[in-house]
Amino acid sequence: MSASLKTLRWQQEKYSPWQRKIDVFSVATRFFLALGWDKITGNSSEKQQRRHARWLVAQLLELGPTFIKMGQALSTRSDLIPLPYIEALEQLHDRVPPFPSQEAIAVIETELGSSISELFQEFEETPIAAASLGQVHRATLPTGEKVAIKVQRPGLERLLNLDFAVLHRLIRLLQRYFPKVKKYNLEHLYHEFFGLLYQEIDYIHEGKNAERFQSNFRDYPNVVVPRVYWRYTSQRILALEYLPGIKFDDRASLESRNFNPDRLIQTGIVCYLKQLLEDGFFQSDPHPGNMAVNEQGKIIFYDFGTMAEVKSMAKDEMINTFFAVMRKDTDAVVQSLVYMGLIEPLQDMSPIKRLVAFVLEQFREKPIDLRAFEQMSSEVYLMFEKQPFRLPSEMMFVIKSVSTLDGIARALNPQYNLIAASQPFLKELTQSARKGNLIRQTFRQAGELIRDRLDRPSRVELAIQDLQERLDRGEIEFQVKSETSDRALKRINLAVKCLIYTCLSGFSLISGTLLVIGGIANWGIVIFCFSAFWFLILLRSLMQLAVRERLDKFVEK
Repeated sequence: MSASLKTLRWQQEKYSPWQRKIDVFSVATRFFLALGWDKITGNSSEKQQRRHARWLVAQLLELGPTFIKMGQALSTRSDLIPLPYIEALEQLHDRVPPFPSQEAIAVIETELGSSISELFQEFEETPIAAASLGQVHRATLPTGEKVAIKVQRPGLERLLNLDFAVLHRLIRLLQRYFPKVKKYNLEHLYHEFFGLLYQEIDYIHEGKNAERFQSNFRDYPNVVVPRVYWRYTSQRILALEYLPGIKFDDRASLESRNFNPDRLIQTGIVCYLKQLLEDGFFQSDPHPGNMAVNEQGKIIFYDFGTMAEVKSMAKDEMINTFFAVMRKDTDAVVQSLVYMGLIEPLQDMSPIKRLVAFVLEQFREKPIDLRAFEQMSSEVYLMFEKQPFRLPSEMMFVIKSVSTLDGIARALNPQYNLIAASQPFLKELTQSARKGNLIRQTFRQAGELIRDRLDRPSRVELAIQDLQERLDRGEIEFQVKSETSDRALKRINLAVKCLIYTCLSGFSLISGTLLVIGGIANWGIVIFCFSAFWFLILLRSLMQLAVRERLDKFVEK
């Protein structure tokens, strides 16, 4: 795949705006025509969706950085797109090959105003990492310090500006000719996506994020954040302290160094809870490439271009939330999420409460495994289909980050427990905070938890109570359906389709014949092609109807 990407048009210097529009609109047109064809033929099976999703991922990779990032962003939006597309987009990785080292050197010299030999004692021309937005070279400063130099891909900002205009035009066309698209609020998503993307290509902004992150963890000896060298940093160049380490999910290498996987998992979970709850400033993409373990067993964090912010919580609010999770108090947990801005308050909060209740029930007291997460993804998607609602992007970042972090932890220890790994964070809260009100608050919450356990009704009573509440909220609907009538309706539906296709085929045939007789042979041939097209669909529908009738007769015997 990477070999073919080297000759892609978007990497050429003389790539025209018109050619970019043609490339983008060509992919969009083919994709929507394929979806339209599936709707006409009634072939919208999960297998067909997966086939389209694989094709779409390949096209996004060929269209380059903007669309790779867009696919990665969409992979977090299970409230917008079907599950097969989510699963395919999650496999998107930055597989763009590195650009020539001479171009990287030219960017460095232009940005920093000196030759490469004057800037660095040593500079390795072969990059140690490459991504869609840039690549990383190892270098040695005149002082002897080892640094990692992140260089932005030449022409990237011009390409993003071009894509910004092209996609805006595409969204407006979709909203004009496909009114149903308006419910997805594509305009808002478009501005949100490009706002984040423009921040990510501003390396000064990333450097400030790194320093803020480092300041937040200055009292955590087991966490290491690379230092920023501002003398060698600009909007397109970022110089960070070179901190090599073992990938966080490389269990074999970690065990060979006698590192305790459970302790590393615990440290990683505690770090993330601190980012999310205490700092309100968290790494929204904690994949294995962004986390490593050094020789001393400390966790190193990399890549601060994609940081997200939420409203931080006071110590007592955090304790309330933890105990609400322990009690499976859905209402209290939802209130905390609303307070942090992770959920928009709606008039009807029942679908959100069902989602939170499902998560609490599934993952509170047992190890998290892949099948449980697959079940959760399916349940969430079905919920969005039945009663759609939109979650803020910050909440989608949190969901994506927690699931990614879970995958990393599971690679180290398949039987780890998320709640058990979180306990040190609560203990640290009570130890590090000022004594008095906080300690009393903890004991009060603990007492409520014990009383809740003692006063908890039996399972039968809970089931009856839950059924009554769901009936009152209108969450349960009773459907009375006759299998015989259902089968008959399906046959009638197929028969009506056959009739429509017969009319279209016959009308096209007659029209083509009249055009040929009238001396307009070229248009007649075109109409004959349409007639053949509808005739093929008619044959397929007739076959489906025949198979359906035979199956129904077999079932009714």
